[in-house]
Amino acid sequence: MSPPSPIPTVSPQPRLSDFFQGLGLLGRAAGLILRSRPLFALSALCAVVTAIALVGLAWLLYHYAPLALGSVWTLPESWYGRGAWYTVLVLSGLVLWVVGANIVPPLLLAPLQDPLSEATEALCGGNDGPPFTLAGLLRGITTGLLHTLARLFFLVAGLTLLLPLHLIPGLGSVLWTVLGALWTMTWMAGEFLAAPMTRHLYPFAEVRRMLRQRRALCLGLGAGVYILLWVPILNTFFLPVAIVAGTLLYRGFLKAGLLPPPPGASRGTLP
Repeated sequence: MSPPSPIPTVSPQPRLSDFFQGLGLLGRAAGLILRSRPLFALSALCAVVTAIALVGLAWLLYHYAPLALGSVWTLPESWYGRGAWYTVLVLSGLVLWVVGANIVPPLLLAPLQDPLSEATEALCGGNDGPPFTLAGLLRGITTGLLHTLARLFFLVAGLTLLLPLHLIPGLGSVLWTVLGALWTMTWMAGEFLAAPMTRHLYPFAEVRRMLRQRRALCLGLGAGVYILLWVPILNTFFLPVAIVAGTLLYRGFLKAGLLPPPPGASRGTLP
């Protein structure tokens, strides 16, 4: 008896439970990694590199974040002023650590992202991607670069637009942290959903469309990755788990007919 397909069943229409289904994709992805030797081996390698990157990022923020904040806001003399200064430092540092964790490790592990996604799709069965050609490789590199630049632009632009919230006394920094976290979660969903879609040469507009149309489902995925980043030891596996979860979500969208077939794919290779 063949094992059940790991592809999630996505409702054609948005539902209130979509958020929890998106959150649960991380557990589904972790289970798939533990059952597959190729995925586990790639994930273990990712974990080592991610651990080094996260420790290095935390060290940089610990040593340089106070200097950066002090360059624009001198540490006050009063106790309440110091309290506000350190509150801004901690809250900003938390968001910047999450943002950095979603930029530095993926950049270091870029060569492993496609193999992780490909291995996941192989376990899903069918639609393993277009055959290798030099032209296809060049298109994939170009599409991936454009997607990465677009995603980074939206991340930085969103956080920058929220910066004036710091000007609101007391509550402003808390609002910036909460809204910045929500924006980062949405960005994470786009980041890891785009990984398999880029490999299949979908335009970035399709990624944005899915984020907009299935907002709760994608936000659940992003929230799961965000939470995973705060769990010691397990957070070193956040990248492979997120890539596998994003690939499963992509295949779920494809199976539900929410996405058109990949550009250039033949009908016989679709799930």
